[in-house]
Amino acid sequence: MQEAVVITEQPVSVSVPVGYSFTLRCRAEGRTTLQYQWFCQHQSICRQIPGATKQDLPITAQQTQLYTCRINDLNKNAVFSDWVKVEVHQCVARGLPPQLWRGEPVIVLNPTEQRVEVGKPLQLQCAAMGVPAPSYQWYRNGNLLEHQKKKKLWITHAKISDSGTYLCCASNSHGEHWTNAVDIHVGTSRSEKYFATGKIALLVGNNRYQHHPNLMAPITDVFELSRLLEQLGFQVVSLLDLNKAEMVTAVSRFLQLLGKGVYAIFYYAGHGYEHSGRNYMVPVDAPQPYAPENCISVQRILQKMQQQQTALNLILLDTCRKWYNPECALSQVQPLEPWGNTVYGYATSEDAEAYELQDGEFSSGIFMKYLKKHILQEKKVTHMLEDVLEDIGRDPLVTGKQVMEIKHTLKEARSLTDPICPLGAAAEHWGCGYEPLSKMVTFPCGAQVELRFHRLFSNVMYVSAKLQPPPAHITDARLLLCRSTEMDDAATLKESHLNQVESLLASVYKREELDCIFQLCGLQKIQTDVVLQLDLHYTQLSTKQRTCESLQTTLQKSLLGQFFSQRNYSQPNYQRTPACAGSMCLQDALVLSTDPKGQASLRTGSGHSLPSNNPSNSSSEPEENDESDLSELCSALLRAGPGQDYP
Repeated sequence: MQEAVVITEQPVSVSVPVGYSFTLRCRAEGRTTLQYQWFCQHQSICRQIPGATKQDLPITAQQTQLYTCRINDLNKNAVFSDWVKVEVHQCVARGLPPQLWRGEPVIVLNPTEQRVEVGKPLQLQCAAMGVPAPSYQWYRNGNLLEHQKKKKLWITHAKISDSGTYLCCASNSHGEHWTNAVDIHVGTSRSEKYFATGKIALLVGNNRYQHHPNLMAPITDVFELSRLLEQLGFQVVSLLDLNKAEMVTAVSRFLQLLGKGVYAIFYYAGHGYEHSGRNYMVPVDAPQPYAPENCISVQRILQKMQQQQTALNLILLDTCRKWYNPECALSQVQPLEPWGNTVYGYATSEDAEAYELQDGEFSSGIFMKYLKKHILQEKKVTHMLEDVLEDIGRDPLVTGKQVMEIKHTLKEARSLTDPICPLGAAAEHWGCGYEPLSKMVTFPCGAQVELRFHRLFSNVMYVSAKLQPPPAHITDARLLLCRSTEMDDAATLKESHLNQVESLLASVYKREELDCIFQLCGLQKIQTDVVLQLDLHYTQLSTKQRTCESLQTTLQKSLLGQFFSQRNYSQPNYQRTPACAGSMCLQDALVLSTDPKGQASLRTGSGHSLPSNNPSNSSSEPEENDESDLSELCSALLRAGPGQDYP
């Protein structure tokens, strides 16, 4: 049976500034003439509004109140409309709402950043004007929070998983508007003070120089530091032997992926020097003598790091700091901002050299020898570096020759062991990658060989071959892995590093004996598929004849040089991802096809060594003999290709 009075248009709630004029509307249908009466409620007192007996109720907003309308017919049948809220904002920013406002949401209160202890309540609040009044929806890290649909977000007992970036969307029939995003950290009383939104590290080791003495330690030092930083939750890219354009590109990628609250580490091991407080890194292709455009300014990189609003910038320079060419112009670098988030760890003091320690097949810098001993400590990063400084000072091999130096503006007790509280929406990760799966290949004689692929560095891959137990009819089997196509020398194994490579692989793979190893370094330079050849030499038991069989394996270039590809990187969400040796993202980089076919010593960066039992006989010949700056990188960028920003 049809109701005597039916409301066809309900009034709607509004959210407006004080003094704003608007109209509440109510419409109904009935069998007789209808009468309207509006009521309001303020502070629990409901009263009839005198004279408000029409369908429309004009209002000039003065205070927040509730309103309803009673509709009755001549037969004394009556219904009430929905209660609606007129929310009045007493204080809004100048210029709000904008002229010609049509009722779309306008944010008047943004949530604020908070730190909350685990188990304590978390409350965030926002507010928006709108006609009709906006509805609200909260998000954390870009994900919709199903039950948080009010302007106040309330979590009774906060958990660590509630940490993240929060923002709210206010929407009505005219559109939507978003609040500012705010960072919320939930932690224990012990750990809540400091955290990182992400941990990003770029490690560069230059060993093989075209015009300068080669070094031994960087290959080991970069490897060991990368593994330690991965234990601390850092996403790491480790690169060896970069020329000027490649260093510019790598640093540019690194800078693009930094963001608010990130802990950023830049480590460099190789030739370097200092001039008037400016430090310079020497790429592997830098000529002799150095020219201003041939080296990279460390201070310029740090300045760019600061611009990303990082929480901690740690620069570790494992290089000499000899002074050269005082008549050269300095790099044009602006003073650093006084943000109190920067730490320099120098392997040596001004106008001094940094030494390598050589012990058989291992070679390590003195600085790294002690840094790796302390870097995992849960203490302020500057205090950790002070422990390294003290240990170096007690080392008799470098007494009077090398003293570490620390400079910093770190105002907070931030540690490399601080927890990660990821913020922001999902994006590309730095340093996330996978090693290609191993593959078993079979020779015509029935012998099987397992091919393995190891990335100890982001731009270096090692291919190893392990001969399985041979068939009964062959003996004295020997395996050889070599290239069958011509490649740039820069992309193949250098015998001087073979022992180091085998030692590093043994440390990773539990010293399992490998029959042969082939190295592909400088992956960013490879422009074509790489064909490797496996030669199996064996003796047939029946004939006693020596026989050789060959197989070819094709490694497609595909993603080998992905890190240096021409594309833009986006801001990551800094979620903690499992770190992996070698670090770089090369998933599915290799597609395989096989076809059968017929005593200890010290060295300075310049390559001079001294016996460990008589360190005073060290050569003091300088490592570098000229200065450069980074005032212009255009020529390097042209060589690197389009789309690459300089640091």
